[in-house]
Amino acid sequence: MREKYRNGGRLSDAQVGFLLVVPGLAVFISVILYPFISAVFMSFTDKSLLTSVSNFVGMENYVKLFSNEYFLKTFLITVIFVVVATICPFILGLIWAIILNQGFRLAELFRGVTLVNWIIPGTAIGFLWSWIFNGQYGILVGLGFVSSDTSLLGQSSTALICVIIARTWQMLPWYMAFLLGGLQGVPVDRIEAARIDGANNLQTFFYIVLPSMKQIAVLVLILGAIGNLQHFDIPWTMTQGGPARATTTLSIEVYKTAFQNWKLGAAATAGTVWAVLLMLFSFVYLRQVNEAD
Repeated sequence: MREKYRNGGRLSDAQVGFLLVVPGLAVFISVILYPFISAVFMSFTDKSLLTSVSNFVGMENYVKLFSNEYFLKTFLITVIFVVVATICPFILGLIWAIILNQGFRLAELFRGVTLVNWIIPGTAIGFLWSWIFNGQYGILVGLGFVSSDTSLLGQSSTALICVIIARTWQMLPWYMAFLLGGLQGVPVDRIEAARIDGANNLQTFFYIVLPSMKQIAVLVLILGAIGNLQHFDIPWTMTQGGPARATTTLSIEVYKTAFQNWKLGAAATAGTVWAVLLMLFSFVYLRQVNEAD
């Protein structure tokens, strides 16, 4: 009582901190942690949407998953999509950031225009590019770049390329914004010193600019890979995983298994593998953040 009276009835810093953490912790447990743990347990069962009865099957779902040739193909397509859809917008975004960093008169206008497609919903972008690549009335057909009997989204050899192009168009502003911030943080005096020493543009970029923004570049690449690994809306809108599973990524595989084949247990198994991959990227990201600090 004396201690309470001495503090004027006020809460300590530790108590205030606990009260501030509780709401966020409650949301995390109810929205993220509990569903994830539930999905992991579900992956060891044969739970289905067609029946309320489920049985424990142990590692059977995992054995079937990794012995399924279609899943191995899905895993390979996911790797290709993540790698290419991360590197392409990164390179293009870096080039555009370098151009905008020159500070010409319309640089601010072009920066704003570039950011427009970042705020467009992914579903709308998917429909837009589906129209562009349409083999009957698409823009490419109208301009004469593609013949009217060619369906780019209907061929296994070109469908994934089309999806990656759409994703690259969507993500380019995001990379540009972060990389432009990194470029503006490069010490000007080091660039001027390199110029005085006779370094050309490429030498200045590779030996001065790029090392100075290494941390931001690595973090952007990791975050981009995480986003592509869990991306769903553009591939689903454009191809729904087809043709012949040519654009089926892990996100689409989980959705189809759960809500088209009604196999929640098998979907939870694929989702658990998917979550483990995301955790690996997240671990690398957190490690890079700690090193940057």
